[in-house]
Formats: sequence, structure tokens, C-alpha cells
Amino acid sequence: MPKLNIGLSEEQREGVIELLNHDLSDAYLLLIKTKKYHWDVVGPQFRSLHTLWEEHYNALTISIDKIAERVRTLGGYPVGTAEGFLKYASIKEAAGTLPNAYGMVENLVIDHEQVIRNLRGHIDQCGDKFHDQGTADFLTGLMEQHEEMAWMLRSFIEGDAISPDGKLSADVKVPVEMK
Repeated sequence: MPKLNIGLSEEQREGVIELLNHDLSDAYLLLIKTKKYHWDVVGPQFRSLHTLWEEHYNALTISIDKIAERVRTLGGYPVGTAEGFLKYASIKEAAGTLPNAYGMVENLVIDHEQVIRNLRGHIDQCGDKFHDQGTADFLTGLMEQHEEMAWMLRSFIEGDAISPDGKLSADVKVPVEMK
């Protein structure tokens, strides 16, 4: 089989593949958490969150496949085991906990923002260190997708809460740092 010759050295490709496997692992854990919350959310926001999270996990599923295919395009093999995902991921599982709807949204915002920060760093490394502008561009698209998801989730928990009777509720306090 001919050696892969796409204008990147083996070291450059291996470095980018390593970054992509970290991104793949984060995306997979985020998918699992989003799907779990989709199944378990209760309360007056059930319908809107259930629907939003279905949109998010469907988009994450597509992204995961694209990340894995990018790894293969560069001649590598994507992480594909739970053990590997846990090893490479920067976000953490929330095993054994089930927050309320607000807590679920807050946890997902935190995770998406972690992924966004990671992607920013990986974009820089792909361009500056590994000279792989194709992967940098690919990761920019992923980052924009996570930014939009984080914005949608943040918008859900910002401002005044709505009580089950449709009136503004003064009982629910939005953290100052979230305003």
C-alpha cells in the first residue's frame, strides 16, 4: 500500500489525530449526557428541553461520525471504546447523579463551554504547530456548532424563571455569574 502523502509529515498527522481523539471523546461523553438528560428531564420545561436535547444529540451524533472519519482520513484510528473515551475526555461523566432540569441545563452549558475552549486550542495547534489548515477549518465548524448549542442552553437559564402557571416566578434565583 502506498504511503499516505497529503503534505503532512507522520508526526504532524499523529499530533492532529491525538487532538481529534480528544475531541471525539468529549463529543461522545457529551452525547451520552445529553441523551440521558433527554430521557430523564421532568417538570414544566419537559417538552421544550426534551425536544431541544433530541436536536442536540442528533447533531452530536453526526459530528462524532465526522470526527472519526477525519481521523481515518489522516491515516489514524479513532477511539472507539468507553474506556478510551473516558481516558481522552476532558469533560466528566455525572454517573449516579440526576439534577433537576435547571441543573441539567447548567451541566450541559459547562460541558459545551469546556469543549469550545478545547477546540479553540486545538484549532491553534492544528494551524500553527501541525500546519493542517484543513483540520483547523473542520474544528472551527465544530466549535461554532458547540457555541450555538451553549447559547441555546444559556438562554434557557438566563433571566426570570417561569412557574408552572405561566407567571414569572420570584422563587427561582438565577446565579449572578450566569447573568
